[in-house]
Amino acid sequence: MWQSILNDIKAGNYKILARAISLVENEVPGYEQLMEELPHSKTPVIGITGPPGAGKSTLVDALIAHWIALDKKVAVLCVDPSSPFNLGALLGDRIRMNEWYTHPNVYIRSLATRGSLGGLHPHIIEITSLLQAALFDYIIVETVGVGQSEIEVAGLADVTVVVVVPEAGDEVQTMKAGLMEIADIFVVNKSDRPDADSFVRNLRLMLSNGGKQIKETAILKTIASSRLGIEELGKEIEEFKNRTDVSGKKIWLLTERVFALIQQKKMQGIKKEIIRKMILEQYQEQGFNLFMFAQKFYNES
Repeated sequence: MWQSILNDIKAGNYKILARAISLVENEVPGYEQLMEELPHSKTPVIGITGPPGAGKSTLVDALIAHWIALDKKVAVLCVDPSSPFNLGALLGDRIRMNEWYTHPNVYIRSLATRGSLGGLHPHIIEITSLLQAALFDYIIVETVGVGQSEIEVAGLADVTVVVVVPEAGDEVQTMKAGLMEIADIFVVNKSDRPDADSFVRNLRLMLSNGGKQIKETAILKTIASSRLGIEELGKEIEEFKNRTDVSGKKIWLLTERVFALIQQKKMQGIKKEIIRKMILEQYQEQGFNLFMFAQKFYNES
Protein backbone atom coordinates (compact mmCIF):
# COMPACT_ATOMS: atom_id res chain seq x y z
CA MET A 1 0.00 0.00 0.00
CA TRP A 2 2.71 2.48 1.03
CA GLN A 3 4.73 1.98 -2.14
CA SER A 4 1.63 2.64 -4.23
CA ILE A 5 0.99 5.87 -2.30
CA LEU A 6 4.61 6.93 -2.77
CA ASN A 7 4.45 6.28 -6.51
CA ASP A 8 1.33 8.44 -6.77
CA ILE A 9 3.00 11.23 -4.78
CA LYS A 10 6.03 11.16 -7.09
CA ALA A 11 3.67 11.32 -10.07
CA GLY A 12 2.20 14.59 -8.75
CA ASN A 13 -1.15 13.25 -7.54
CA TYR A 14 -2.21 15.97 -5.09
CA LYS A 15 -5.22 14.03 -3.80
CA ILE A 16 -2.99 11.14 -2.73
CA LEU A 17 -0.48 13.62 -1.31
CA ALA A 18 -3.23 15.20 0.80
CA ARG A 19 -4.32 11.75 1.96
CA ALA A 20 -0.73 10.82 2.90
CA ILE A 21 -0.37 14.01 4.94
CA SER A 22 -3.60 13.17 6.79
CA LEU A 23 -2.31 9.65 7.50
CA VAL A 24 0.81 11.15 9.06
CA GLU A 25 -1.14 13.80 11.00
CA ASN A 26 -3.40 11.12 12.46
CA GLU A 27 -0.50 8.73 13.09
CA VAL A 28 -2.18 5.88 11.23
CA PRO A 29 -0.33 2.66 12.14
CA GLY A 30 2.43 1.90 9.67
CA TYR A 31 2.91 5.47 8.41
CA GLU A 32 6.57 5.24 9.52
CA GLN A 33 7.10 2.69 6.75
CA LEU A 34 6.02 5.27 4.18
CA MET A 35 8.51 7.76 5.64
CA GLU A 36 11.33 5.23 5.46
CA GLU A 37 10.63 4.65 1.77
CA LEU A 38 11.03 8.35 0.88
CA PRO A 39 13.90 9.11 -1.50
CA HIS A 40 16.65 11.61 -0.72
CA SER A 41 15.70 15.09 -1.88
CA LYS A 42 17.43 18.46 -2.13
CA THR A 43 14.24 20.47 -2.58
CA PRO A 44 14.78 23.59 -0.44
CA VAL A 45 12.48 24.43 2.46
CA ILE A 46 11.95 28.19 2.78
CA GLY A 47 10.81 29.36 6.21
CA ILE A 48 8.82 32.62 6.27
CA THR A 49 8.40 34.04 9.76
CA GLY A 50 8.16 37.33 11.63
CA PRO A 51 5.76 39.39 13.77
CA PRO A 52 2.00 39.31 13.10
CA GLY A 53 0.89 41.95 10.62
CA ALA A 54 4.18 42.03 8.72
CA GLY A 55 2.49 40.78 5.55
CA LYS A 56 3.89 37.25 5.50
CA SER A 57 0.94 35.75 3.59
CA THR A 58 1.04 38.54 1.00
CA LEU A 59 4.77 37.99 0.59
CA VAL A 60 4.23 34.24 0.13
CA ASP A 61 1.56 34.97 -2.48
CA ALA A 62 4.02 37.19 -4.36
CA LEU A 63 6.79 34.56 -4.16
CA ILE A 64 4.44 31.94 -5.61
CA ALA A 65 3.67 34.26 -8.52
CA HIS A 66 7.39 34.84 -9.08
CA TRP A 67 8.27 31.14 -9.18
CA ILE A 68 5.22 30.13 -11.22
CA ALA A 69 6.28 32.70 -13.84
CA LEU A 70 9.59 30.80 -13.97
CA ASP A 71 7.67 27.53 -14.55
CA LYS A 72 8.44 26.17 -11.07
CA LYS A 73 6.28 23.99 -8.80
CA VAL A 74 5.60 25.37 -5.34
CA ALA A 75 4.17 23.83 -2.15
CA VAL A 76 3.07 25.98 0.80
CA LEU A 77 2.42 24.92 4.39
CA CYS A 78 0.57 27.59 6.40
CA VAL A 79 1.01 26.84 10.09
CA ASP A 80 -1.82 28.41 12.09
CA PRO A 81 -2.17 28.69 15.87
CA SER A 82 -4.42 26.14 17.54
CA SER A 83 -7.27 26.60 19.92
CA PRO A 84 -5.99 25.44 23.34
CA PHE A 85 -9.24 23.55 23.83
CA ASN A 86 -9.92 21.59 20.62
CA LEU A 87 -6.50 21.95 18.90
CA GLY A 88 -8.12 23.18 15.68
CA ALA A 89 -6.58 25.95 13.59
CA LEU A 90 -7.82 29.35 14.76
CA LEU A 91 -7.05 31.00 11.42
CA GLY A 92 -7.62 28.00 9.17
CA ASP A 93 -10.79 29.44 7.71
CA ARG A 94 -9.23 32.66 6.45
CA ILE A 95 -8.80 33.07 2.71
CA ARG A 96 -5.17 33.30 1.76
CA MET A 97 -3.50 32.98 -1.61
CA ASN A 98 -6.86 32.07 -3.15
CA GLU A 99 -5.49 32.75 -6.63
CA TRP A 100 -3.41 29.57 -6.42
CA TYR A 101 -5.69 26.95 -4.88
CA THR A 102 -6.60 25.41 -8.25
CA HIS A 103 -3.29 26.02 -10.02
CA PRO A 104 -1.75 22.73 -11.24
CA ASN A 105 1.76 23.69 -10.08
CA VAL A 106 0.80 24.91 -6.59
CA TYR A 107 -0.17 22.91 -3.51
CA ILE A 108 -1.33 24.73 -0.36
CA ARG A 109 -2.09 23.11 2.99
CA SER A 110 -3.08 24.75 6.27
CA LEU A 111 -1.84 23.04 9.43
CA ALA A 112 -2.71 23.61 13.06
CA THR A 113 0.07 23.64 15.66
CA ARG A 114 -2.05 21.17 17.70
CA GLY A 115 -0.55 22.38 20.95
CA SER A 116 3.02 21.75 19.86
CA LEU A 117 5.38 23.38 22.35
CA GLY A 118 7.47 25.06 19.69
CA GLY A 119 4.79 26.59 17.51
CA LEU A 120 5.05 24.39 14.42
CA HIS A 121 3.01 21.27 13.64
CA PRO A 122 4.25 18.19 15.57
CA HIS A 123 4.70 16.29 12.28
CA ILE A 124 6.09 19.19 10.25
CA ILE A 125 9.30 17.29 9.42
CA GLU A 126 7.42 14.32 8.00
CA ILE A 127 5.01 16.54 6.06
CA THR A 128 7.77 18.60 4.45
CA SER A 129 9.55 15.35 3.54
CA LEU A 130 6.39 14.12 1.79
CA LEU A 131 6.26 17.37 -0.18
CA GLN A 132 9.90 16.92 -1.16
CA ALA A 133 9.04 13.48 -2.53
CA ALA A 134 6.36 15.13 -4.70
CA LEU A 135 9.13 16.83 -6.67
CA PHE A 136 8.23 20.45 -5.94
CA ASP A 137 10.92 23.00 -6.74
CA TYR A 138 10.30 25.04 -3.59
CA ILE A 139 8.53 24.35 -0.31
CA ILE A 140 7.45 27.35 1.76
CA VAL A 141 6.59 27.04 5.45
CA GLU A 142 4.80 30.14 6.74
CA THR A 143 4.76 30.14 10.53
CA VAL A 144 2.41 31.63 13.08
CA GLY A 145 5.00 34.31 13.76
CA VAL A 146 4.66 34.42 17.53
CA GLY A 147 6.76 33.05 20.34
CA GLN A 148 9.01 30.06 19.81
CA SER A 149 7.92 29.33 16.23
CA GLU A 150 10.52 31.76 14.85
CA ILE A 151 13.31 29.79 16.50
CA GLU A 152 11.88 26.37 15.67
CA VAL A 153 11.53 27.12 11.96
CA ALA A 154 15.29 27.71 11.79
CA GLY A 155 15.79 24.01 12.53
CA LEU A 156 13.50 23.08 9.66
CA ALA A 157 14.23 25.56 6.87
CA ASP A 158 17.21 25.62 4.52
CA VAL A 159 16.63 29.37 4.20
CA THR A 160 14.91 31.40 6.94
CA VAL A 161 13.31 34.67 5.83
CA VAL A 162 12.27 37.03 8.64
CA VAL A 163 9.65 39.58 7.56
CA VAL A 164 9.33 42.87 9.44
CA VAL A 165 7.78 46.29 8.76
CA PRO A 166 9.25 49.79 9.30
CA GLU A 167 7.16 50.39 12.44
CA ALA A 168 8.49 47.22 14.11
CA GLY A 169 11.59 48.81 15.66
CA ASP A 170 10.65 48.19 19.29
CA GLU A 171 9.28 44.73 18.48
CA VAL A 172 12.46 43.68 16.68
CA GLN A 173 14.55 45.07 19.54
CA THR A 174 12.57 42.94 21.98
CA MET A 175 13.08 39.81 19.88
CA LYS A 176 16.61 40.82 18.89
CA ALA A 177 18.56 37.80 20.10
CA GLY A 178 16.37 35.17 18.49
CA LEU A 179 15.75 37.02 15.23
CA MET A 180 19.37 38.02 14.72
CA GLU A 181 20.47 34.41 15.10
CA ILE A 182 17.94 32.70 12.86
CA ALA A 183 17.48 35.20 10.01
CA ASP A 184 19.29 34.27 6.81
CA ILE A 185 17.44 37.05 4.97
CA PHE A 186 15.61 40.03 6.43
CA VAL A 187 12.71 41.42 4.41
CA VAL A 188 11.48 44.91 5.29
CA ASN A 189 7.99 44.70 3.82
CA LYS A 190 5.63 47.63 3.23
CA SER A 191 8.79 49.65 2.55
CA ASP A 192 6.80 52.49 0.96
CA ARG A 193 5.87 53.56 4.47
CA PRO A 194 7.69 56.46 6.17
CA ASP A 195 11.05 55.81 7.82
CA ALA A 196 11.67 52.57 5.89
CA ASP A 197 15.23 53.61 4.98
CA SER A 198 15.94 54.66 8.55
CA PHE A 199 14.63 51.32 9.79
CA VAL A 200 16.91 49.44 7.37
CA ARG A 201 19.93 51.41 8.62
CA ASN A 202 19.03 50.63 12.24
CA LEU A 203 18.56 46.98 11.37
CA ARG A 204 22.06 46.88 9.88
CA LEU A 205 23.41 48.41 13.10
CA MET A 206 21.58 45.76 15.14
CA LEU A 207 23.20 43.06 13.00
CA SER A 208 26.65 44.42 13.80
CA ASN A 209 28.55 43.97 17.02
CA GLY A 210 31.08 46.67 17.75
CA GLY A 211 31.35 47.40 14.05
CA LYS A 212 31.76 43.72 13.15
CA GLN A 213 29.04 41.93 11.21
CA ILE A 214 27.74 38.95 13.22
CA LYS A 215 27.07 37.04 10.01
CA GLU A 216 26.26 37.75 6.40
CA THR A 217 22.57 38.61 6.41
CA ALA A 218 20.88 40.24 3.43
CA ILE A 219 18.32 42.99 4.07
CA LEU A 220 15.83 43.53 1.25
CA LYS A 221 12.99 46.01 0.89
CA THR A 222 9.69 44.83 -0.60
CA ILE A 223 6.15 45.99 -1.18
CA ALA A 224 4.56 42.56 -1.39
CA SER A 225 1.07 43.87 -2.20
CA SER A 226 2.51 45.35 -5.42
CA ARG A 227 5.02 42.51 -5.85
CA LEU A 228 7.89 44.99 -5.80
CA GLY A 229 11.26 43.59 -4.69
CA ILE A 230 10.07 39.99 -5.03
CA GLU A 231 12.37 39.14 -7.93
CA GLU A 232 15.35 40.29 -5.87
CA LEU A 233 14.13 38.22 -2.93
CA GLY A 234 13.80 35.14 -5.15
CA LYS A 235 17.37 35.61 -6.38
CA GLU A 236 18.70 36.07 -2.85
CA ILE A 237 16.96 32.88 -1.68
CA GLU A 238 18.51 30.98 -4.57
CA GLU A 239 21.98 32.41 -3.92
CA PHE A 240 21.82 31.67 -0.20
CA LYS A 241 20.64 28.11 -0.86
CA ASN A 242 23.54 27.51 -3.25
CA ARG A 243 26.08 29.03 -0.84
CA THR A 244 25.01 26.83 2.07
CA ASP A 245 24.13 23.58 0.30
CA VAL A 246 27.23 21.74 1.57
CA SER A 247 28.01 23.93 4.56
CA GLY A 248 27.80 23.28 8.27
CA LYS A 249 24.22 24.61 8.34
CA LYS A 250 22.95 21.60 6.40
CA ILE A 251 24.49 19.21 8.92
CA TRP A 252 23.06 21.29 11.75
CA LEU A 253 19.61 21.17 10.12
CA LEU A 254 19.76 17.40 9.77
CA THR A 255 20.89 17.08 13.40
CA GLU A 256 17.95 19.22 14.56
CA ARG A 257 15.49 17.16 12.51
CA VAL A 258 16.81 13.82 13.75
CA PHE A 259 16.75 15.06 17.35
CA ALA A 260 13.14 16.25 16.91
CA LEU A 261 12.10 12.87 15.49
CA ILE A 262 13.74 10.97 18.37
CA GLN A 263 12.13 13.32 20.89
CA GLN A 264 8.74 12.84 19.23
CA LYS A 265 9.09 9.05 19.33
CA LYS A 266 10.13 9.06 22.98
CA MET A 267 7.04 11.14 23.82
CA GLN A 268 4.70 8.87 21.89
CA GLY A 269 1.76 7.79 24.02
CA ILE A 270 2.12 10.74 26.38
CA LYS A 271 -0.89 12.86 25.50
CA LYS A 272 -2.08 16.06 27.18
CA GLU A 273 -5.63 14.75 27.40
CA ILE A 274 -4.48 11.65 29.29
CA ILE A 275 -2.42 13.81 31.66
CA ARG A 276 -5.38 16.16 32.17
CA LYS A 277 -7.68 13.26 33.14
CA MET A 278 -5.10 11.83 35.54
CA ILE A 279 -4.62 15.22 37.18
CA LEU A 280 -8.40 15.66 37.44
CA GLU A 281 -8.61 12.34 39.28
CA GLN A 282 -5.68 12.97 41.59
CA TYR A 283 -5.73 16.74 42.18
CA GLN A 284 -8.25 16.56 45.00
CA GLU A 285 -6.05 14.14 46.87
CA GLN A 286 -4.25 15.64 49.81
CA GLY A 287 -0.62 16.40 49.09
CA PHE A 288 -0.73 16.39 45.28
CA ASN A 289 2.85 17.01 44.18
CA LEU A 290 3.51 18.23 40.65
CA PHE A 291 7.02 16.79 40.50
CA MET A 292 6.14 13.37 41.89
CA PHE A 293 3.28 13.22 39.38
CA ALA A 294 5.61 14.06 36.48
CA GLN A 295 8.15 11.47 37.71
CA LYS A 296 5.74 8.69 36.68
CA PHE A 297 6.21 9.73 33.06
CA TYR A 298 9.98 10.05 33.39
CA ASN A 299 10.15 6.43 34.52
CA GLU A 300 7.99 5.24 31.61
CA SER A 301 9.96 7.06 28.89
